[in-house]
Amino acid sequence: MQARLKELHIAVILLTRLPAGQVRGDVPSLTEARWAFPFVGLLIGWIVWAAYGVLFWLGAAPMLAALGALTALVLLTGALHVDGLADYTDGIGGGRDTAHRLEIMRDSSIGSYGVAALIICLGVWVTSIGAIGAQAGLLAFLMIGFSSRYMMVLLLEVLPPARGDGMGVLAEGRAPMALLLGGVAAVFLALFLGVAGLVTLAVMLLVTALLGWQAKRYIGGHTGDVLGATQLISETLAWALLSVFL
Repeated sequence: MQARLKELHIAVILLTRLPAGQVRGDVPSLTEARWAFPFVGLLIGWIVWAAYGVLFWLGAAPMLAALGALTALVLLTGALHVDGLADYTDGIGGGRDTAHRLEIMRDSSIGSYGVAALIICLGVWVTSIGAIGAQAGLLAFLMIGFSSRYMMVLLLEVLPPARGDGMGVLAEGRAPMALLLGGVAAVFLALFLGVAGLVTLAVMLLVTALLGWQAKRYIGGHTGDVLGATQLISETLAWALLSVFL
C-alpha cells in the first residue's frame, strides 16, 4: 500500500501544480506510477467542476463559467497538456522529416500551427461546456478527466519512445495491469452517463488510435508532447460530443 501511495504521489507531482511535497525514501519510476495518471484525472476533474459550479452558482453566464473552468484547468496543470498540443502540432505541421519534427517539438517557442491548434481546441472546450450549461455535472467532469488521461497510459503501452530521453522514456515499459485497471474504470465511469458516455469513450479511443498512428508514422513513437496533445484533444472532443448528447 505504501508503494502505491508513493506512485500516486509521483503522478500528482507530475500532472498537477498542487503543493504535494516531496516523496520520501525510494522514488518509484514513472512506469510504476503511470497506473495513477487517470486517477489524478479524477482529482483534476473534481477541482475543475468545483470552479465551474461555483461560478455558475454565483450567476455567471454558462460561457463565462466555462472560461473560468478552463482557467482553473490551466493553472492546476501548469498548462502541461496545452504546451504539449502546441509543440506537437508545430512539429507535425512544420517539420521536414523525423529529426526536424522532434527538433521543433523541443523548441520552447510556439509557431503558427501551435497557435491555431490552441485557439481551435480551447475554443471548442469552452464552447462545448458552455453549451451544456448546468447539465455539465460532476460525473461528466470525472469521466472525462479520468478517461483522457487513460489515453496517455494507452499510448505508453503500445508505442515506443520517439527519442532516447525525456518523459516518454522515463515512463517507458510494459504495465499491463495499469492498462487493464484504467480501462475497466473508464468503462465503469462512462456507464454512469449511459449511451452518451459509452459513445464518448469509444470516440476518445478512436482519436487516440489515430494520433498514435500519426505519431508513429511521423516521429517514430511517443514523446511527452504526444501524450499531452492526446490528453487535451481527447478531452476536448469528449466535451464536444457531450454537448450534442446532453
